[in-house]
Amino acid sequence: MSDTPADRPPTLDPIASARWAQWPHAESPWLNEEVGRRMADRLQWIRLEPQRWVDWAPVSGGLHTHQTVRARYPKAQCDVVEPTPARQTQAQKALQTPWWKRLGRLDHMSVAQPAPGCADMVWANMALHTAADPQALLREWHQMLATDGFLMFSCLGPDTLRELNAVYAHAGWPPACHAFTDMHDWGDMLVQAGFAEPVMDMERITLTYDSPASLLAECRALGRNLHQDRFTGMRGRGWRAQLEQMLLTLAQPSPDGRLAVTVEVIYGHALKPLPRAKMASQSTVTLQDMRSLLGQSKRD
Repeated sequence: MSDTPADRPPTLDPIASARWAQWPHAESPWLNEEVGRRMADRLQWIRLEPQRWVDWAPVSGGLHTHQTVRARYPKAQCDVVEPTPARQTQAQKALQTPWWKRLGRLDHMSVAQPAPGCADMVWANMALHTAADPQALLREWHQMLATDGFLMFSCLGPDTLRELNAVYAHAGWPPACHAFTDMHDWGDMLVQAGFAEPVMDMERITLTYDSPASLLAECRALGRNLHQDRFTGMRGRGWRAQLEQMLLTLAQPSPDGRLAVTVEVIYGHALKPLPRAKMASQSTVTLQDMRSLLGQSKRD
């Protein structure tokens, strides 16, 4: 697949995406941690026990989630990959085993880019939906994996923040967030990136709030609007008051009267198969062997 703007999410601003990737999180967003916990539960269905795995951007994806996965594979080497030196330092401080606990034994975690083809698992929690070039990112994860290794990922789906987007549309404002990719499109992109046997699943989580102010505060803590046509300047108190009033009148309330916002979460799993050239070569040899055996059987 060519690396052209047409291949990228049509409404995502690459500059805003790059800035968000460098944002200094004081701690991992709680929603990402919750999604990571749910994704970690799915590892019970995976028979392969990774000897080496990659955690992609755990500072945003979930530092507590990292420890959960690491506890599941305590003897496996883990390579943590972060996009900036600042985040690398943060991950190192948060995840490295204290020296007094490492006496007499190895620490199986390092913050470093792994060599191609060395990982049995790539773990990527809540990263794809903010990537300006997700196809390139999928190919990068594919290159990290050894043959028969697997990718586990999660991301936001198109129903996310549909209530907030409805409020913005009613007011004639630019969208509240960029358009998120559908589950089936992710499956197609996995195959295009070289993965096999993609398994996709999704769930909708309803978040509720007691006030518009608490809703907006949490949205700001969880992410940023990366839409290319978002508001370009600062809005004042009048705009904020108008938005909060519209949230009260237009947002769908939950049964207990709290404001409700939908989050769609997509989960994906896929394998890195044997390269096609080797598969074809092996298939040819097997077929020749079968013909030879059949020929011998006829002569007998």
